[in-house]
Order: sequence, then structure tokens, then C-alpha cells
Amino acid sequence: MAMDSLITAAARALAAGDPLGALKRVALREDAPSLALRGIAMAQLGDLARAKALLRKAARGFGPKEAVARARCIVAEAEIALVSRELGWPAKALEAARATLEMHGDRVNAAHARNIEVRRLLLLGRLDDAEHMLAELDPTPFPPASRAAHELVVAGIAIRRLQTQRARAALDRAAHAAHVARIPALMAEVESAAHVLNAPAARLIARGEERLLRLDEVEALLTSPAFVVDACRHVIHEAGKAISLATRPVLFTLARLMAEAWPADVPRSMLVAHAFRARHADESHRARLRVEVGRLRAMLRTVAEVSATERGFALTPRHAREVVVLAPSVEDRHAAVLALLADGEAWSSSALSMALGASPRTVQRALDALAASGKVQAIGRGPARRWMTPPVPGFPSILLLPGPLPGD
Repeated sequence: MAMDSLITAAARALAAGDPLGALKRVALREDAPSLALRGIAMAQLGDLARAKALLRKAARGFGPKEAVARARCIVAEAEIALVSRELGWPAKALEAARATLEMHGDRVNAAHARNIEVRRLLLLGRLDDAEHMLAELDPTPFPPASRAAHELVVAGIAIRRLQTQRARAALDRAAHAAHVARIPALMAEVESAAHVLNAPAARLIARGEERLLRLDEVEALLTSPAFVVDACRHVIHEAGKAISLATRPVLFTLARLMAEAWPADVPRSMLVAHAFRARHADESHRARLRVEVGRLRAMLRTVAEVSATERGFALTPRHAREVVVLAPSVEDRHAAVLALLADGEAWSSSALSMALGASPRTVQRALDALAASGKVQAIGRGPARRWMTPPVPGFPSILLLPGPLPGD
């Protein structure tokens, strides 16, 4: 009985966010329940490698009749993998553990497993799948800590979709739940997430002037009547229409240059220099420019006219009275990689590759370039190597992460 009371006390300490209190009760024990609690405690203290080893040892120690306990270990290990940005962790194992928990009536831990699945989808930019899965959860019976975690995911999806009012409401609910739970780390996480809504997220460039925008201002801009050249996602927005040029970098460069110069035109020499990276324009460059401008004209024919002038080309929207450029507040060749690393977590290069939808070789080249300039640093070696960087103030990470903006 005394041993069981120690397990119960340790579990309560972990639920209250007191890992040291839990360790005091089970630190010297080697039975499976104690190993599991020690693993969770070590995870809360940040020693993820030790936590993972303890949880795996605990899962092996549970007998065939202790399927629920083993499933809880798998869920805890999945959460560690998520925090470690091991996005290739077997999702089927987590799904099976969740099914076991649901079958045995452990609704709270089953919901926690579902929440982890949703967070993984969110990191991968699969917002539709994340929303669909989240809709199957009823957070009403959740304890305060689980309710806060649920609302953080709701806010994360809303932020990525630039639904700032919905995000703010979810963060308010998360803050209340975290306060009731009295877990300092959880309250800090909610506060950090809320900071995103008030931090500079992008730059507005119009008529030669620039100013910083918050996320709610970006949302308002993209639903306004303005003709917006979105340099965060390489999309043209106008009158509720969205034309993606994400796979046409030359065309987007031409569109952005004309938008920044609007209502004036842009000299051919400038268009050639920026679009083709040529120092001097020869006849072949001018011929290529005519071809690319023709392609841009065809892409934008429903929303704007691209016309030739005496010295270059100009863009004229068909309906909008204002042309603006929405640009990242910090522009970098490898901005998408920096955006993911800006969350302060340690990412593996394979996880970055999955999240960005880019080849491992492309991601590794970007990491090497960023490391050479001191913007990121590597920790560990071989398969355990991770990349991280301190959060950059004002860096528009939300706008550069995978996932569509309104109208995409």
C-alpha cells in the first residue's frame, strides 16, 4: 500500500508540474510504473534522451494485462519525439496507443494522444487534416492542463490561417486553464504563444514607404480591396482572388518589383538585374524578359494589366485602387528554415525537410550556410545532431511556415 501511495503521490506531482517532487518519491525504484513516472519527470526537466530511455524500459516492463500503462508510455514517448522535432516518429504507434486508451475508457490520455497527433500535423503544415482531427475532440471533460494544451492547438491553427480573433479567444481560454492548473511552464507557453499576436509579423511596402504590421493588420490587409503582392507566400491577392507564384520565382520577382514601383514603371535593366541576376543586360536577357513578362501578363490577366512603357514595364490593377507589397520583416535567403528554428526548439535536418517539403540535401545546404553566418548552431553529432537558434525578435515565423493563407 505504501508503495502504491508513492506512485499516486508522484503522479499527482507530475500533473501539478512538479517533476522534482515526483522524483523524490520514485527515484530509487525500478518497477515499471516508477520508471514511467521518472521518464515523464525527466522529460519535464528537459532531459529528453534519458526520458525516452526510461519510458521504453517501462513499456517493456509492463505485463500483457497492463496494456493501458504501456499505451500511456507510448503516448509520452510520442510527445517527447514531438518536442524533439522527430517528425518521422511512427504515427501508427501513437494511433494504436490512442485506440487502446479509448477502448479501456481512459478518455483523458486518449485525448492527449489525439492532441499530439494534431500538433504534429500542425508542424507539417497539414492544417485541414489537423482541423478535421481536432473537431473530433470535445474538450469539456478535460482537466485544466489538457484543456490549455487543446486551446493552444486551436490557437496555433487559427494563427496559421490568420484568424487572429479566433486565435486570441483560444489563447484567453488557454491562459485561464493554465492558471487553474497552476503549472508555471504551461502558463509561460501560453504567454509565449500570445506574444506572436502582438509582435511585428511583416512589412508593408507601398509608394516607397515601409511600416511594420502585426498579424491582425496582415489579416485585415489580405481581406481589403488592395492589390497585394505577398512576398511571404509568393501569392498575389486581389478582390478575393489568390494567384500563387510559389513555383514561378522569376515571375514573382517581376511582379514584386512592379508592385514596389507602382504607380511608376520599372526600367528593363532593373528587372533583368533582379530577375536573372545579370549585371549587364544583353539582347538575350531582353528577349528572355519579354517572354517572362508575357507569362506574367497571362497569369495576372484577370486581376491586373502588365504594360510596356518607353523605359520598362508597369503593373496596373484592374479593380484595386492601391498596390502594396507584403514582405517579411526580416528577409533572408533561408527564411523558411529560420522560421521553423525560431520556435527555440532543437530540430533535426530530417524534420526540417519534412516540415518544409524540401529535399534533405537542400535543407542541409541551407543549415550549413546559416551556421557559417552564425545564425544557427548544431548540437550533437551523427543521427543525434540537432539545429537551433534563439528566437529572433520580430521574425515573421508564422507567415513563413507551411500552410495556406486566406484565399489560397
